[in-house]
Amino acid sequence: MGIQDFQSSGDERMDMQFLFTAEIDQMTSVLRRTLLIDKSRRENDAEHSWHIAVMAMLFSEYAEEPVDIGRVVQMCVVHDLVEIIAGDTFAYDAAGNVDKEAREKEAADRLFAGLPVEQGRMLRSFWEEFDAMETADAKYAASMDRLQPFFHNTLTDGHTWVESGTNRAAVEKRMAVIKEFMPRVYAWVSDNIDHAIEAGWLNP
Repeated sequence: MGIQDFQSSGDERMDMQFLFTAEIDQMTSVLRRTLLIDKSRRENDAEHSWHIAVMAMLFSEYAEEPVDIGRVVQMCVVHDLVEIIAGDTFAYDAAGNVDKEAREKEAADRLFAGLPVEQGRMLRSFWEEFDAMETADAKYAASMDRLQPFFHNTLTDGHTWVESGTNRAAVEKRMAVIKEFMPRVYAWVSDNIDHAIEAGWLNP
C-alpha cells in the first residue's frame, strides 16, 4: 500500500489536499541532528515541529511584544515542510548553509504548488514570514525553533555541540533572536551556555 493506492474523491481540489497531506507525511523521515531527550535516537522534523508548536503555547508570557499564538503555531508546523525536498541543514554546518536559501526556495516552489492556489500561497506566506524574522509572530516562532534544540542539548550532554565542535560565538549568534525578543528566557540560555563550556560540551 502507498500513495499509488490513493482513491480519487472525484473532486480535483480535494484530491490535491489529500495528496499534499500524504506528501508531508515524509517529514517523519527527515532526521535532524538533535537527539531525543532520552538519547534513544535522533528526532525527525515532524517531532520538532510539533514540539515547538506546543512550546509556543507555553512561553508567550516572556515575549517582548504581544504575539498571535494561532499564527505562531501555524508558522511552527509549516516552517520545515520544505525540508521534505531540500533536506535538513544543520544549524552549525557552515558549508551546508551556503546554498540553503536557494535550495529551500526551489523546494517551496515545488511543494506548495501541489495545493489549491490560495492554500499554497497561505502556507508559503507563513514559511516566508518565519524565515524573514521581521514580525513579532515570526521572531517568537523563531525563538521556539532555536530554544527547543538548545534545551535538548542541555539534557543530552551537549550532543550536537560536541559532535560538531561548536563554540560559544556560534551558539550566541544562533540564540540572538531570543536575546532580543525574550530576554528573560535568554538569561537562562546564557547560564546554560556557561555550564556547557564548563562541562566541555561547547568550545569557549
